[in-house]
Amino acid sequence: MISIPQRVLGEALIFSFRRFPLKTAVICKSREYTYSSLYEQALKVASHLVNSGLRKGDRVAVYMNNSWECIVSVYGITLSGATFLVINPQTKADKLKYILNDSGSKILISESILANELNQALTGAVSLNEVIITGDSGKLAGLADISLKNFEDITTGPGVPALLPTVIANDLAALIYTSGSTGFPKGVMMTHQSMVFASWSLIEYLRLSEEDRIILLLPLAFDYGLYQLLMAITIGGSLIAEQSFTFQASVYKQMEQFRPTVFPGVPTIYAMMIATNKKSGLSFDFIKKVTNTAAALPSEFIPDLKKIFPAALIFKMYGLTECKRVCYLEPELVDVKPGSVGKAIPGTEVFLLSPDGKPVPPGEKGILHIRGPHVMLGYWNKEELSREMLRQGNLPGERILCSNDWFKMDDEGFLYFLGRNDDIIKTRGEKVSPLEIENVLYKIAGIKEAAVIGVPDEIMGEAIITFLTTHDQSRKSEKEIIRECMANLELFMVPQRVVFLSEMPKSSNSKIDKKELKKMYPGNE
Repeated sequence: MISIPQRVLGEALIFSFRRFPLKTAVICKSREYTYSSLYEQALKVASHLVNSGLRKGDRVAVYMNNSWECIVSVYGITLSGATFLVINPQTKADKLKYILNDSGSKILISESILANELNQALTGAVSLNEVIITGDSGKLAGLADISLKNFEDITTGPGVPALLPTVIANDLAALIYTSGSTGFPKGVMMTHQSMVFASWSLIEYLRLSEEDRIILLLPLAFDYGLYQLLMAITIGGSLIAEQSFTFQASVYKQMEQFRPTVFPGVPTIYAMMIATNKKSGLSFDFIKKVTNTAAALPSEFIPDLKKIFPAALIFKMYGLTECKRVCYLEPELVDVKPGSVGKAIPGTEVFLLSPDGKPVPPGEKGILHIRGPHVMLGYWNKEELSREMLRQGNLPGERILCSNDWFKMDDEGFLYFLGRNDDIIKTRGEKVSPLEIENVLYKIAGIKEAAVIGVPDEIMGEAIITFLTTHDQSRKSEKEIIRECMANLELFMVPQRVVFLSEMPKSSNSKIDKKELKKMYPGNE
């Protein structure tokens, strides 16, 4: 029998369903779902989308917490030939509306628990034709010209089979929205080819197999979370889906019950686990692989992680949304090269260039550039920004990705992260635009000037610090400012500190001098 290679995302589910129809594909809220269930429900969603008039390449947004329904939606959309975008459930109404309109999404799949933000966002969502909702659809206000459907009716009813379009590797599979320097999120365009390639490259170096069970603690809107799903389905493994790491005791209970073999995390998660380990001796000997990305994993964490995961290989990695993953360090070298994030992932190349485009010798700092099939197509509807990030390669017509991050490379080709070259803050694994936070701050009564910076933080990668000046007689407390931010921003965007100044430092062109602000912040001189 000839083995057919995977070419598009949806084929991974089809192949695994054929091989393991009764095997557990997803575990969510202690309930186990088979590959057969996932394929059948995803197919019903795909048929509904096509029967609703959706065409190949149309965008469908998913605004949900990590759940069975969210996973079914992702695969239903990709089987339909549409392009999916998963929006973080923490996203507030104004930003949600912006993403819906910017992407031109025609259908939105969501859940009734998010009705408050939905009701505000759907007013003025100009491209939407239909909303599919789980739970009580009565919580949504009048939708005027937008059709309202129930998710459970679609997935459990008889359905009407549709003729699904032919999808090829060059078609657009997903838009992954990430913060931009303009204050508005930008949609990273990923083709089926780039996502399939990235999935298999990760599977190769992580040494994954159909026996693996991956625990998901990160939102599916975050590409690190999304690829845990894609890899689990591709290898015919199992995904244990949790909404978050907020309730640690509950997560640990699920881990003891379902015994995952792969634990993907970020430094904030590992810091909390290390603290628990020091108090209670927390340990999981069934975990075989531990992965880290987002912020760099402090080398000081490694001894403690070995206590928590005594049988695990520990993978340090670095990546960015625009190409998913850049490099990884072989776990056997984690003590030999403690400060390194490794070499390029299989099938790709990396190199360092100076700001004027010249190669950088070993030991000197340069800007990291990435070459490979995993590089994005560009930013959705943002050609100028795309040109800034995608540079001309050595081959005619080839485009390589400029990371805007500073690295150095040793004589053996191992990379060491030095810092960012742009204004974007990377905290808790998410890219954050200072301007987006500043726009919220300026809406607070009494604020005269606002400036947001990121400062190095061992756990978060960068901590968000806000500097404010206020009008006379109108100074608010730090707690009041943070409370306002929490009401209008996702939690990972809320500043850790608010610093009040009598006057902002200014550059010669009268702009707020953020370099001086960084020098002013204690411990960041």
